[in-house]
Amino acid sequence: MSSLTSLISNRSTPFHTFEFFPPRTEAGLVNLLDRIQRLSSSPLPSPLAVSVTWGAGGSTADKSLELAEHIVKLGLDVILHLTCTNMPKEKVDQALDKCKSLGIRNILALRGDAPRSEEYSTEPNPQPDYFQHADDLVRYIRKNYDDYFCIGVAGYPTPHPDSESLETELHYLKLKCDAGADFIITQLFYDVEGFLDWVRTCREKGIKQPIIPGIMPIQSFASFRRLVNLTKCPVPESISQDLLPLSSDDSSVKRYGAELATKMVKQILDSKLVPGIHFCTLNLEKSVRTILENLDWTSSTAPSTNTSNKIERSPIIRHNRLIEDDQPQTNGAIAINGHSSVATNGNGQEHDQISELSVSPSEANQQAQWGLQHHSLPPIPKKGAATSNSGKGTEDSWDEYPNGRFTDVRSPAYGEIDGWGSGLKITAAQALKEWGTPTTVTELSRFFTSYLNSSPETPTTPFCDLPLSPESLTILPYLIELNSEKFKYWTVGSQPCIDAIPSEDKIHGWGPSGGYVFQKSFVEFFVKPEQVEKLQSKVDKKGENKISMYAGNKKGDFRTNTGEDTVNAVTWGVFPGKEIIQSTIIESESFLAWKEEAFDIWTEWSLLYPRYSPARKLLEGISSEWWLVSLIHHDYKDKEALWKFLLEDEE
Repeated sequence: MSSLTSLISNRSTPFHTFEFFPPRTEAGLVNLLDRIQRLSSSPLPSPLAVSVTWGAGGSTADKSLELAEHIVKLGLDVILHLTCTNMPKEKVDQALDKCKSLGIRNILALRGDAPRSEEYSTEPNPQPDYFQHADDLVRYIRKNYDDYFCIGVAGYPTPHPDSESLETELHYLKLKCDAGADFIITQLFYDVEGFLDWVRTCREKGIKQPIIPGIMPIQSFASFRRLVNLTKCPVPESISQDLLPLSSDDSSVKRYGAELATKMVKQILDSKLVPGIHFCTLNLEKSVRTILENLDWTSSTAPSTNTSNKIERSPIIRHNRLIEDDQPQTNGAIAINGHSSVATNGNGQEHDQISELSVSPSEANQQAQWGLQHHSLPPIPKKGAATSNSGKGTEDSWDEYPNGRFTDVRSPAYGEIDGWGSGLKITAAQALKEWGTPTTVTELSRFFTSYLNSSPETPTTPFCDLPLSPESLTILPYLIELNSEKFKYWTVGSQPCIDAIPSEDKIHGWGPSGGYVFQKSFVEFFVKPEQVEKLQSKVDKKGENKISMYAGNKKGDFRTNTGEDTVNAVTWGVFPGKEIIQSTIIESESFLAWKEEAFDIWTEWSLLYPRYSPARKLLEGISSEWWLVSLIHHDYKDKEALWKFLLEDEE
């Protein structure tokens, strides 16, 4: 593996890097590795490096290192993100030592969440060696690991949400660079001229390190709006005006996002102020592939990028090939649940003509099974299994929209809208202002009801950082009653049932125009333990086999009335010239993955308050004792069915 700065210095033409985050599911990991292979394979140019994100406080440490190791085995250079606040030095050392053992040379040193004071720490006797800022981490790595690591830091062309001004942010960037940083990757932005002016200002301030702009293609209107709200990134008025009429057509928004990013990249590279581009993929493929193709960056036209790391797509379906004698696996191959991914030879050249005409027995068997099992979608995996949807000319576009918590568990993007993982999506100061200091269950019921009523005092909750959607407003009376003192069902997810609404509909529509969308009603909420058994009994007695129930707690207890392999498509669309698209799927694996995140959010919320305070004690108790419940009603033609079932009095 090489340092990023050495790779950059050996180039005379622009490069690109990709950013991915650790998928939440095993199937998502396998499919992500397939995507990385395709995005690094001819005719597309190979990325100079691939970065892997790291959850604040080390929350994704194991998964981040696992993904990094797989990418190294694919023959690609890795940039591992590493946050340092609220993490003991021992955990930082473990990550850095693991990187050394894998040959990873590049670290992106980040602060992460704002450091907690001793009063707010989760540890009874908090360690005094917590890092406070990213420059602390840079100095620590330099002091203890000398020049082994090539260290990157974050740059903010627009002020960080916690920063006072752009001038202040430049001061902190200079501190990080003076501490020993080697390169800079920027936060997302959409004002190119403003970015270029910022680069010029950096140079005037004596910042000489390579600056790599972070480009995040707009994937959907909802995720774009959420990202802007989270990062406080200013958006040119022209972009907002362009997006507004497209907001209900996810396909058009995605095309616009790719076209906009293409224009931005061209303008940035034409300036000659930066050496390359960093693409924030959100673990999705279609947009970045489109951008690279729009730029005409193909293997025949783009400058070669780290050719020793070229990898071949696997499995590639080629017909009429001879089955050759069994041979040992090629160097650089890895096997994940029986799925083999084979690298090219060491000099980066494609396999010779003989290998193009032959296939090993194991590969032949694998491709035959793959061809029988895979069509437009990979199969839903059984528990503990994983799938692959790889193939020549094939893209995993089946999970491209809508994206977020309820997408297919096979998707590398499952459970994510922005790639920042679980946790609170607003600053601590803003959270305390908007969420107050609840100390009783009654106050929490009022809090959730206040949000549903669009109260100015409660514009967000820990589970939603945007106002209630227009679609949720259509079932608002039911949601308010569920959250009332009578029921205390604190809802965090819901949708009404709809039957063949045009895809252009301003409230319910999504996907390409000219189609029709359908939904089953469902609702998710937190309840006391004693209510779970009552709900399950009610579903069994009065559900008429039309209601699926999932329930779980933080301890790992789980209840459902569905079979092990049951899959519930609760949102689907029928569009001209396309197969039916199932954009929202709920089943055991997806519920359990979300359950883990949901209770982490309660814990993060509790950390806003001092140890032993009534507010922290209340929220910690809910996190450890209450249950998350999801109910799905399968009669999508009866708009009242789920709500009548839930709200009717017990006999």
